[in-house]
Amino acid sequence: MAKDPVQTNPENYRVAFENERVRVLEYLDSPGHSTTEHSHPDSVMVTLSSFRRRISSNGNSVEVELPAGVARWLPAQQHSGENIGASDTHTFFIELKEPPPSPGNAAEQLGPTIS
Repeated sequence: MAKDPVQTNPENYRVAFENERVRVLEYLDSPGHSTTEHSHPDSVMVTLSSFRRRISSNGNSVEVELPAGVARWLPAQQHSGENIGASDTHTFFIELKEPPPSPGNAAEQLGPTIS
């Protein structure tokens, strides 16, 4: 079941824009902060700050370090996150409301990708 990050972590996520095709979320946190588990549909993530995070789900975790000003694809996933860096995290998620073109056969992936 999908866990909406605006409901699970309202102190960090806010809806910046929404229509029938997309929802745009703004995310902010500080070093040491952790989120509770939540879900994202297929999304594009745009970073406004550089940051380092640990993304975890089902006993797996990955460390992600991104510079400010990049856009990355975020495949649909459920995870929790922790700011393990020395800077605030500030990013936008452009969530797609349309279903993927075909059922995904790719292995589950945590965090963003460059393609």
